Amino acid sequence: MMRRALLAVVVILAALAAPVQASSEPPLVDASAWYLVGEDGAVLAQRSSRGPRAIASITKLMTALVALQHAGPSDSVNVTSVAASIGGSTVFLQGGEALTVAELVRATLVPSANDAAAALALHVGDGSTARFVSLMNAKARELGLRDTAFANPHGLDEAGHVSSARDATLLVRHALGVPFIRDALGRSSFSLGDGREFSTTDDLLVSWPPLVGGKTGHTQDAGWSEAAAATARGATVYGTVLGAESRATRNDALQTLLEYGLARYRKVAAIDAGRVYAESETGYGLPPLELVAPRTIVRTVRDDASLLERLVVPTATGLPVLRGQALGRVEVFDGDRLIASSNLVAAKAVSAPGFRGKAKWFVERTADHAWEMVT
Repeated sequence: MMRRALLAVVVILAALAAPVQASSEPPLVDASAWYLVGEDGAVLAQRSSRGPRAIASITKLMTALVALQHAGPSDSVNVTSVAASIGGSTVFLQGGEALTVAELVRATLVPSANDAAAALALHVGDGSTARFVSLMNAKARELGLRDTAFANPHGLDEAGHVSSARDATLLVRHALGVPFIRDALGRSSFSLGDGREFSTTDDLLVSWPPLVGGKTGHTQDAGWSEAAAATARGATVYGTVLGAESRATRNDALQTLLEYGLARYRKVAAIDAGRVYAESETGYGLPPLELVAPRTIVRTVRDDASLLERLVVPTATGLPVLRGQALGRVEVFDGDRLIASSNLVAAKAVSAPGFRGKAKWFVERTADHAWEMVT
């Protein structure tokens, strides 16, 4: 009589996504430092990525993070004359003007307004920019930005105000995970309530569709810089270029870097509904039962990834079995990272044989054994 067997664990070291040759070596872009990372955490390209440098208005990503962490978007902010007098990029705020935190965050990120960043800092810091900056540095430590020290909320050149290409990339990745900030960085323009309208400083957002959003920066010490993310064909990459010589050079450098990163990823059927993953014996002389996945699962993986499968399947299955009945499981790993999993189910229904079928199988098996003994 056929009995249900215990599940057997099988590990298959199968290169489901066989590594392919990368299309090219990492690009040498025209900037002083850069860093590129995939959504899976793989570092795809870097140069001088840990060297401390001025990052200009990329700073404002942290300003927005801290402001939204300590104040609500609808909170009202009274702009002080100190904030309104900050130079550089501005949305021409006036002392005594009242705006919401949401308006000031968007003004800080879209047209990169220094006065809006200063107004947020004074509001959250209870009138003290230094208190707000201490919150920025605490958040940097929380996020693991080991090369970063902030001295102001806007990014204007100041002694001791530094970060790195690596840290700026980690910062933009975290910031884009905040829905309000992601929305702001994806806007090509921004309007204040009185009709004042300002365009984004991010040229690639308008000219290059894969760009999700980013934060530009430019000062004498920082050069032309940007930290951003791009997505295409299911892949997302994050990159930063620091210290380019011109706005156009920065745009070309960042696009080249992000395009290279996106080209390093491809889609594969990590779990394939058209494949028979295993066979399980059912006994009584019946054909083995095929185990399949109920649906295909597609994942995006790096071009040099070797995927591993782990199967848990029964060596034998008791009858009856229904079509689609879960009998095993498959898990797919990219290194140590689980990227897909699925039940394995019976490809068809199999009924248990009746008394006559069992008797016939028993007689035939007995005869076979007797013949083997004779011969």
